[in-house]
Amino acid sequence: MIKTFRGKMADTSIDTISLHTNNGSTGYRIKKLSIIDGAPGTAEIELVCKVYSTPQTTADGLIDFSDNTLLAVGYYTESANVAYPGFQTVIFDNMTFNQDIYVTAVDVASSGETNYYIELEQVKLDLGENTVATLKDIRNKAVP
Repeated sequence: MIKTFRGKMADTSIDTISLHTNNGSTGYRIKKLSIIDGAPGTAEIELVCKVYSTPQTTADGLIDFSDNTLLAVGYYTESANVAYPGFQTVIFDNMTFNQDIYVTAVDVASSGETNYYIELEQVKLDLGENTVATLKDIRNKAVP
């Protein structure tokens, strides 16, 4: 089963997509991530949209693939000049997770809004997979 989520985010904002369940037996994998400007063709924009497995306190345009909580990154650039069409790059991990995910959006060129669309594949987790997914989530949480 595929579940879809979409939203419109102001510059430097963070959205939470609620996926957790009481028993953790439902897992998800990202199948698609698409982003586009809130007002296409009207300004110079460079959008960076990131999806994390842990809560985020700030949204920025820096990409660090050594961060094991980073699930996906989308980069979209567009010029107001018709001669330069939009360009999008999307990279996502095939990791299975069973907890909430967090989406950040930044326009590093100006302060435009970001529209995002995420497709998640829903999978049934057996007890072992459930335990592994939950332990990964616990391990990635910051210890106070």
